Amino acid sequence: MSQARIAPRPHGAATPCRSAALCAIAAVGPKMRPLSPWGQGSYHGHGGAVRCRSAALCAITAVGPAMRLLSPWGQGSYDERGGAVPCRSAALCAIAAVVPAVRRLSPWGQGSYRGWLAASLIAFAPAMHAQDVGPAGPRPVASDFGGVGLLQMPTARMAEAGELSVHFSKVDPYTRFGLTLQPFDWLEATFAYTDIRNRLYGPAIAGDQSLKDKGFDFKLRLLEETAHRPQLALGARDIGGTGLFSGEYLVASKRHGTLDFTLGLGWGYLGNADNVANPLGWLDDRFDRRPGRESGDQGGNVNTDAWFRGPAALFGGVQWQTPWAPLQLIVEYDGNDYSNEPQNNDQDHDSPFNLGAVYRVNDWLDLRAGWERGNTAMIGVTLHANLARRSAPPKLTDPPAPPLRTGPRPSRAAEAGQDWAQVARELEANAGYRVSRIARREREIVVEGEQTRYFHAPKAIGRSARILDHAAAEDVDWLTVVDHRAGMPVAETSLNREAFRAAAAEDGDADALETLIRSLEHNDPSPRRDTELFAQTPAPFTWGAGLGYRQNLGGPDSFILYQLSANLDAEYRFAPGTWLAGRLSGNLANNFDRFDYDAPSGLPRVRTDLRSYWTESDLTLPLLQLTHARRLGGELFGMVYGGYLESMFAGFGAELLHRPMNSDWALGVDFNWVKQRDFDQDFGLRNYDTVTGHLTGYYRGLDDVLAKLSVGRYLAGDYGATLDLSREFHNGVRFGAWATVTDASDEEFGEGSFDKGIYVSIPFDELMTTSTLRRAELVFAPLTRDGGARLERAYGLFGLTEGRHTKLFQSNHDKLTD
Repeated sequence: MSQARIAPRPHGAATPCRSAALCAIAAVGPKMRPLSPWGQGSYHGHGGAVRCRSAALCAITAVGPAMRLLSPWGQGSYDERGGAVPCRSAALCAIAAVVPAVRRLSPWGQGSYRGWLAASLIAFAPAMHAQDVGPAGPRPVASDFGGVGLLQMPTARMAEAGELSVHFSKVDPYTRFGLTLQPFDWLEATFAYTDIRNRLYGPAIAGDQSLKDKGFDFKLRLLEETAHRPQLALGARDIGGTGLFSGEYLVASKRHGTLDFTLGLGWGYLGNADNVANPLGWLDDRFDRRPGRESGDQGGNVNTDAWFRGPAALFGGVQWQTPWAPLQLIVEYDGNDYSNEPQNNDQDHDSPFNLGAVYRVNDWLDLRAGWERGNTAMIGVTLHANLARRSAPPKLTDPPAPPLRTGPRPSRAAEAGQDWAQVARELEANAGYRVSRIARREREIVVEGEQTRYFHAPKAIGRSARILDHAAAEDVDWLTVVDHRAGMPVAETSLNREAFRAAAAEDGDADALETLIRSLEHNDPSPRRDTELFAQTPAPFTWGAGLGYRQNLGGPDSFILYQLSANLDAEYRFAPGTWLAGRLSGNLANNFDRFDYDAPSGLPRVRTDLRSYWTESDLTLPLLQLTHARRLGGELFGMVYGGYLESMFAGFGAELLHRPMNSDWALGVDFNWVKQRDFDQDFGLRNYDTVTGHLTGYYRGLDDVLAKLSVGRYLAGDYGATLDLSREFHNGVRFGAWATVTDASDEEFGEGSFDKGIYVSIPFDELMTTSTLRRAELVFAPLTRDGGARLERAYGLFGLTEGRHTKLFQSNHDKLTD
């Protein structure tokens, strides 16, 4: 992938440093150095107290790293080190300040809500994408259940890949919330959360709290619409939960002008009207009866034995795109007659026809209203955005890119007298690299450092090339950047100097950029003979402070449990790859006096004691860890660590990762001995200790899907496997899902039977007016128990070495000239 050049040599690759992050932090003092052994936006933290700020603080740079708290709700969360970022609007900043992004693990099963409301509202900033104006036919809209549909019933329609929507609907006695993801054009996935107003959670444990139900829905497109055939889809609702609203369907949709017609066949909850014989009964009599759950069934299993069995019903409807572009009208024939509702909660049903209207306020907000069952009003709100095709806002607070050199280039002698310390300062200020070393290799200038600002590596590399072009002698042909993470050289990128100047010039065109891309080289960093021009060691001690907020929705004790905390992080770097990190968290306000319920468990209580960890002390030490990471040679990376590793466990461990450069696969293993911490999270330990660890394989396949399969021993001593599948789009947005199955029985695990969930990871660079490495994560899991629980490690080698896979870099080559 290179063209003829003056000084042939192997060069290397640099991709964006992967960093997981949550919200922004509120500033409480002057700006501090980012608290990380590898720079701002480190892959750090696991359980995140989230830092958001009010509109008044929007323009203030935060004091330092976001504080990491172990989320007692689940798999943990990762937050970013670094400063607060200006928000797109005052309203969104205010929302973020009130509902921060924190992953929630519930002792009673609401699972993970990593501040999905706040993060979603930020994601749906008005500039996300152009509004549909005057569509040729009705656009896809959300149903009462959240996925694309009519009102109660689904359609065969799909949103575009990359679409995310958050929905709310109320049709008495049901109030529904949820998140819908469209990772591919042919797959829709929904996490559904239903509040049943007239049924109690359980008076013995929840008083007058209404019953809550969680579940997953999915829909697969089987055929695309053509001029002569409809679009066809197959789907299921409420799988992997208690199955109160479970049902399956086969549905077809066909557009004709401004009308979209739908006809489908439903089973289960969608077929309770029983207005047609189950056609599968002609194949086998067992399809005529739908089995219920057996006594003692804990729910949570994917009950495929009941799929497409029992009564069936036809359903259908029409969507009309009115002449007024924002308004659609819907008529639906319901496949449910509400005479067999869960919890013996049958509803009056005066008509099978439902009527509705959808008003698009703007390109990210739909308002819905309707009249259902012939006697009941419906209202709904849907927030939606396509995160894959949106354009990031202009970076108003970034420094302008340095101009290209216009005068004569320095001579070799002048280069030797160059103030390279000043060059290093310019590289940090403008290109975001905290430089550790600058050297010359024959006809090449090489910079080594850690990226602290830009999510997209091409932008950082291009700005570095502009600065080096000013300083390098006339005989230099190549400009190279070696990216380090945690003191480890991860990837190397080299630009042909003349090709870069041609592409970055004011009159540079697409052909010049294509020439630059063809000449660009990515390789594995390796030691080579050079002449050192500059070297420095970063300040060893960094610290920062911020506010944290965490909440839990929908539990039996109270619909919302919350805590506001003040957090202090400190870190001391003994060497580039060796550091001590600690965190203190102090309670400011909470309503934990209502927190009384401890979930039952048939396993060692490795997570379900979270009420005690939350309420025992107002001052906690969530993290105090010594870590050493290094590249062991070739394609092998290693890490050892010890201390108070998370809020609930202390101990020590090690990780190895084999990750070839530019490879679609990697293989890692971690081993840990841990002991449970005291509830007050000081230096004391409890009696429970265990060994835990996993062998993990990573593979990137078609459509940028990353598959991670981990096999090993979990914290409760159960053995099993976790499969995590995620798709990353060209702008770094990820949609994913995971499931963990272990040898713990359903009775031992409790409600839910196994751990599962879906998540979205959004680079804040796509939302903010300043560049940042940070990410926000929205995670939905129906519940979390002790089975399948993993150690929430603060650092992971796969994340630290993400720059070795250059697909994201290649998808953003155009940013080289930004």
